[in-house]
Amino acid sequence: MPTAYEIDKQRRLVISTGLEPLTLADALAHQDKLARDADFDPSFSQILDLTRVTMINLGANDIRRLAQKTIFSPESRRAIIVSSDLVYGLGRMYEILREIAGGGGIRVFRDFDEALDWVLSKNLTA
Repeated sequence: MPTAYEIDKQRRLVISTGLEPLTLADALAHQDKLARDADFDPSFSQILDLTRVTMINLGANDIRRLAQKTIFSPESRRAIIVSSDLVYGLGRMYEILREIAGGGGIRVFRDFDEALDWVLSKNLTA
């Protein structure tokens, strides 16, 4: 499966990594597996590292479907880190669709450290 994750309970953070090719089935399976993990807490924040993804088999309808459901709480911060313009655009589409659905706290970044600082700044003030 081209996704993996680790849970950092001390920092209340899930670090997910996407590999290629990334598909809707992979993304949904990742959500389901993470939701069933005993160490997962919906109030944790997330780093979604897609910097190694250069081939993505997700279209606009797939992004809409992913945006309809979340396993994270509305207070969670979720940073999507990308390296390509295509993945950036899909990440922004996801961000906007989640905002329309009433779920904010998602931003797309090109720099890991900047994303981590943003996510952890929420955890420091919580």
